[in-house]
Amino acid sequence: MCLALLTTALCCVLLALVRMTHSVRSAVRPYSQTNRGTVVRTIEVENTRRTFWLHVPPTYAKTKSIPLVLVFHGGEGQPQQIERHTGFSDLADREGFIVAYPEGIDKHWNDGRENAPRVNDVAFVTALIEDVARSFNVDRKRIYATGISNGGMFSQRLGCELSGTIAAIASVAATMPVALRDRCKPLRPISVLMIHGTDDPLIPYGGGAMARGTMGGNVLSAPDAIRFWVSHNKCSPTPVTLELGFDRDPKDGTRVEGESYDHCTANVETELVTVVGGGHTLPGSRQSLPERLVGRTSTEINGADKIWHFLKRHSAE
Repeated sequence: MCLALLTTALCCVLLALVRMTHSVRSAVRPYSQTNRGTVVRTIEVENTRRTFWLHVPPTYAKTKSIPLVLVFHGGEGQPQQIERHTGFSDLADREGFIVAYPEGIDKHWNDGRENAPRVNDVAFVTALIEDVARSFNVDRKRIYATGISNGGMFSQRLGCELSGTIAAIASVAATMPVALRDRCKPLRPISVLMIHGTDDPLIPYGGGAMARGTMGGNVLSAPDAIRFWVSHNKCSPTPVTLELGFDRDPKDGTRVEGESYDHCTANVETELVTVVGGGHTLPGSRQSLPERLVGRTSTEINGADKIWHFLKRHSAE
């Protein structure tokens, strides 16, 4: 019984709650600071207080514009959890970018599935970007979004709806909801990276119905989602094989394969990293939940490093 309840809670990773609107009023109020120097801030969107954690590297100087990376937690997750799990704040300190960890209402995001409650997370993201840009010298051409699970599918939605603002997206353990595909009409080409395990028990690599106990809905297979972006970005249909097939740890039960589609419009890239044998996890991170529930965590690559090295190559036209 306990295992069933835990599994159901984990599966809720795929929920989304957001209502579309364009009337946004910002009311910024820093109210806390973590031990790592990450400030917790709030803004008001449609009379609803929304929260995000913001980490600015110690080398920041107002005279120089720097990138902004948005990192979205999975369903039932929290900003502090995804900060620890991904290590993006340490990465931001080393590489010199600002990172924001938004918080979803009731710990979920509106990822575009047909049964998602209509809460306006897209407006929240727009307001968040404007808030950070008012306070810091953000490079407007280098704003990026990434996320895991429900947050990864929401990142794909942002690629659909904010391609004029966000230069590149990266999703982990997530693909594209069928309902989102049917209405996804990005205004511009956008670079897309997907990292997905073939043995993901919650969001199936091969597509189809979501795992039982989630909000439901159907998703594209990871290859079909990439083909959607390849078509939108007008890339060459023939992929280039990435040199990721090494096996650093034969005992982890995984290997990593990659394919990149180039010659896209506006110099964007579309890339799929397949973790053969990998589960609903971020490669290179700590196995935070039991393998029997989420599958294996690959140690073949560092997922956060891979995401950043992909994102930073791209800027908006």
